[in-house]
Amino acid sequence: MIVYDLICDHGHRFEGWFGSSSDFAEQQEQGFVSCPECGSMEVGKAPMAPAVPAKGNSGAAMSGPSEDNAHPVSNMPIPKEVQNALAALAKAQSEALKKSTWVGDKFAEQSRAMHYGEQDEKPIHGRASAEEARNLADEGIAVAALPFPVSPPEELN
Repeated sequence: MIVYDLICDHGHRFEGWFGSSSDFAEQQEQGFVSCPECGSMEVGKAPMAPAVPAKGNSGAAMSGPSEDNAHPVSNMPIPKEVQNALAALAKAQSEALKKSTWVGDKFAEQSRAMHYGEQDEKPIHGRASAEEARNLADEGIAVAALPFPVSPPEELN
């Protein structure tokens, strides 16, 4: 997953989540990207500061939003119940990933190898395009998108 800060021609800033940078370009070309505040279809990427995750995506970085740093994804604050649910989901994902191996862009290849008995089965996570994920599902291979983006180990501190 990739997250972009977006801005419309009326100056409204908002966040957009996409499977890849090419997904953003395709969706924008097809007219699927619009401003949630005014509906404008004139949307582009806004300048943004890079996010620097805590090493291992653990500790305070994974504890979830607090009252001080809650960032609404709309023009309304995120309800406390939703903040708590997202924090619990982030913690569950973090715990599951501790028992999983990062395979990067070889996710589809390794999933197939395990499914067809060419490799021992083990929990893995990595990157796959939407098309690769659909193809895996069509082949009967169990896959699921992670609810939160994951930084590759080589990009962590």
